[in-house]
Amino acid sequence: MSHWEKSKGASDEWYTPAYIFEALGERFNLDVAHPAVTHPITPCGVWYDDHGLYRDWIGFVWMNPPFGGRNSLERWLRRFFDHGNGIALTPDRTSAPWFREAWGRADLALFTPKVRFIRPNGSTGDSPSNGTTLWASGARAVEALRRARSLGILAKPERL
Repeated sequence: MSHWEKSKGASDEWYTPAYIFEALGERFNLDVAHPAVTHPITPCGVWYDDHGLYRDWIGFVWMNPPFGGRNSLERWLRRFFDHGNGIALTPDRTSAPWFREAWGRADLALFTPKVRFIRPNGSTGDSPSNGTTLWASGARAVEALRRARSLGILAKPERL
């Protein structure tokens, strides 16, 4: 992820708000795409920066990958579903090819209203242009999304 800059849209560093983790009720083994901050946000034991895409993944993972760049989510989501054990958060761009591929691989999806992510300086960002989707891969992740159903609408993806 790039470092935060003052101009809107100049950074991929937008942190997941605590209420999402509270609703999931989970502690993760690894955050595979955690921004380089001194105070980790994700409730987990190990944090990788954006180079996590190229490192070994262990256990139950959390993934809020960089959203920037056209089709930049494809590699992250493929790796996530290949790992098969965790929860991912992405925009809900249902017309994007990467979204349709993820839909075919997910065990469960939770569509949330627009999430106001946290900026690196601790402030809350502006309302995003679209909602988000939480993706479950594996039985533990499915149960976590069911616990968090108050955040949005659960959907069982059909296998493509």
